[in-house]
Amino acid sequence: MTLSPDRVLPSHVLLEACESYQKQSYRNRCYILASDGPQMLQVPVSHTAEGLVDYSTPWVLRTQRALDTAYETAAYYEYYRDEVFAVLDARPRTLWELNLSTIRFLINKIGIACEIEPTQEFAVPGSVPDDYRYVIHPKKPDDILASLGLDKPYYQVFRDRLGGFTPRLSALDLLFNEGPDSIIWLK
Repeated sequence: MTLSPDRVLPSHVLLEACESYQKQSYRNRCYILASDGPQMLQVPVSHTAEGLVDYSTPWVLRTQRALDTAYETAAYYEYYRDEVFAVLDARPRTLWELNLSTIRFLINKIGIACEIEPTQEFAVPGSVPDDYRYVIHPKKPDDILASLGLDKPYYQVFRDRLGGFTPRLSALDLLFNEGPDSIIWLK
């Protein structure tokens, strides 16, 4: 990833498109902030090299209901809700397609100007500069926001009830709470 001088607007981002699905990673899960604390949303995936999304359970409906419950009072939720649901309702075949659609939605709505380029072959770890594929992982300490100078709080719906800011949530939390000002928070 190449960052612009203000460290907010990546101009060119390589996304690994050729790796096999990795269990117990953030590739198929994220956290949102519910009234009782962080809640994990998980996309079921058939454990094949292709990472096919498993639609045999009603996870899309459960995810939509969880988002409605958690963010119905967030300032910008109603503004973005239908578009987020459209990404889920499109029923992408693979986890890669779902994640790419979600990433494109988020960078567009947050206002991050970048060109996403999927890799054409697997990039061996350490063979490309600024390789963040293995930095963010549920089983590793999360200090990436601090290292980028982005570990600052923003308004969250349940902040008072839960005793302060809750980190390590999906970018959807930022978008639903800050809306078009999300990019200002990133700067």
